[in-house]
Amino acid sequence: MKKKSKAEVASADDKDTMRPEYDSSGGARGVTVARYREGANIVVVDPDVLDVFPDSASVNEALRTLAPFLRQRRKATKRS
Repeated sequence: MKKKSKAEVASADDKDTMRPEYDSSGGARGVTVARYREGANIVVVDPDVLDVFPDSASVNEALRTLAPFLRQRRKATKRS
């Protein structure tokens, strides 16, 4: 029995297995670059506080409530 050459093995491995519905030939490069440049802050909430902060709106509400106190404390620390 004859062994397959490296070229024959490589061509079998390179077979295109992507489905037609995943065709990205009409895509545009860099369409989301501006959004990523603006920055994204991702915070992972620990499971023990998920009942208090089930979504981003509740986290933002709590932080907006806490922010004035933290800003005031920061100003007081800078003066010292």
